[in-house]
Amino acid sequence: MALYSELPIYRDSYNLLLTVFQVTSKFSHEYKYSLGQDMKRDALCLFRNLYRANKAKNKVECLEDFMADFELLKLEIRMCVDLKILPLKKMAEISLLTDAIGKQVTSWRNKSKVS
Repeated sequence: MALYSELPIYRDSYNLLLTVFQVTSKFSHEYKYSLGQDMKRDALCLFRNLYRANKAKNKVECLEDFMADFELLKLEIRMCVDLKILPLKKMAEISLLTDAIGKQVTSWRNKSKVS
């Protein structure tokens, strides 16, 4: 079992978490304590799932939970763009991170299904 903090998916997810905390701090009061809080919580849940997946014998279930939380976070990010509270440039930066994370977790899940 590798240290989960040394995994590339952990580093990318942590960068996504930092970005979520940075952008939500600039939200207006109307969104900061609703959508912003939900985004922070969902981004933190990603780490819980990474830890559990790395520790578990059956990783697939934890990785499926990760994917569910991840898809919800991506939807929340898209809502931010549609509501014009997140600039397109920041969305592009976040998209690069989410693409990398999505590829890594899909690969990990597929490898775990075979094992």
